Amino acid sequence: MNIEKAIDLLSNGESDERMSGFIKYYANKLWAEYNEYLMNEIVVIENKVKELPIVIPNASIRKPYNAIVSIPCEEMTDITLSGLTEEVQGLIIEKQEDGKSFKISGTPKESGTFDVTLRYKYRGLSVERPYLERMLQIIINPDPRDLWKDIPVPEDIEYPKDNTAKEYVKVAALSDGTPQKDIVAASKRGRSHAQEGKPRDDDFRLYHDEKTNWYVIAVADGAGSAPYSREGSRIACNVAVEHCKEQLADSENFDDDINLYHLDQKSEAAGKAISADIYKIVGNAALKAHKAIAAEAQPKGRKTKEYSTTLLLAICKKYDFGWFVASFWVGDGAICLYNQDNETAMMLGMPDEGEYAGQTRFLTMPEIFSDSNKFYQRMNCRIVPDFTALFLMTDGVSDPKFETDANLKSYDKWNELWADLKENGVELTDDNEEAANQLLNWLDFWSPGNHDDRTIAILY
Repeated sequence: MNIEKAIDLLSNGESDERMSGFIKYYANKLWAEYNEYLMNEIVVIENKVKELPIVIPNASIRKPYNAIVSIPCEEMTDITLSGLTEEVQGLIIEKQEDGKSFKISGTPKESGTFDVTLRYKYRGLSVERPYLERMLQIIINPDPRDLWKDIPVPEDIEYPKDNTAKEYVKVAALSDGTPQKDIVAASKRGRSHAQEGKPRDDDFRLYHDEKTNWYVIAVADGAGSAPYSREGSRIACNVAVEHCKEQLADSENFDDDINLYHLDQKSEAAGKAISADIYKIVGNAALKAHKAIAAEAQPKGRKTKEYSTTLLLAICKKYDFGWFVASFWVGDGAICLYNQDNETAMMLGMPDEGEYAGQTRFLTMPEIFSDSNKFYQRMNCRIVPDFTALFLMTDGVSDPKFETDANLKSYDKWNELWADLKENGVELTDDNEEAANQLLNWLDFWSPGNHDDRTIAILY
């Protein structure tokens, strides 16, 4: 029976107008059901495609990227992938010969989350349909360095301090043309301080006596938890170096004691004499610095610990037999005599550990000076034929570069640091005053999780 006969039977003598309405109604109903059937078919296919494990790996800004995205479905045809351009994201999409995989490559130049459109046709649809789509995403991660802010320090802050400092002490060659060691130092506000608009808490001071040829170096790290530590570190360095400068201006007796100590380092008398000298110079330098900080705090009704700071201090001189080095150390950081020729790294002490993990001890603590035996242990001296460099640094440098106390004792790690400096533009050559700028730039090195102030001084 054809449809015309079926309609005749159903009409049973009904008027043409009534039958026309019936036919229209039924046709619309069937058409709607048919379209719903087709849409359901498309939805089923789209959901099936959505479940396919198609993932575009994350990229990172300014880092070369190369990934293959495969489409694991044989029923999908005429596949395209679009949404990335070299002009905008720095990435291009290339369809591969198999027609079902795409190469995404380039060097991303913008971070963010970007939509990538997967367009395709699907075999088996009841009728020919336009392209179907699935939205994918690629995440281009930002450089963590770009997330840090550089907020200026308020201009009206008490005890203002520049965000950076650098210095080069050039020591003229001897009359016979023999070059002498120079000193270079640099200090930079840490990213964690810059992020909050806080000042640099580190400090340093350098000195060379042209008459006696004594070198004096001090670096200090103001405690981040102490509101005026930036002034504490400045006072510590200045007072300690000034005291050493005064004591070493006329060093004949000290020189005699050093020569005797060199001749017989096992001599009890020579040992006592040199110990007394070191206490008088670097020990008293630390004590004076401690008292000077207290003298700054007390009239303002403040506690000394509000100026908490570490102090690493070294004095150094060359003699006919070699070099004499003496030091005082309270807190963390590092002091090391590094010698590339004989492959040694001699630590002049070790970092202090505080009451809790991650803490240290400070020059401002009264107990540093109350126990004479422990106080003497903070002083050190060495006689060496020569050395490549004498390093003093705060933990902003030593923590990322060495990570553990065991590594601080490793010659290989110090050798890596020396190579790191040279490979990254710090030319530690004789009389290179530009090394101060180079060292300051080097301090901007990236180390995840290490964003404290950084200060380093090098006698080389």
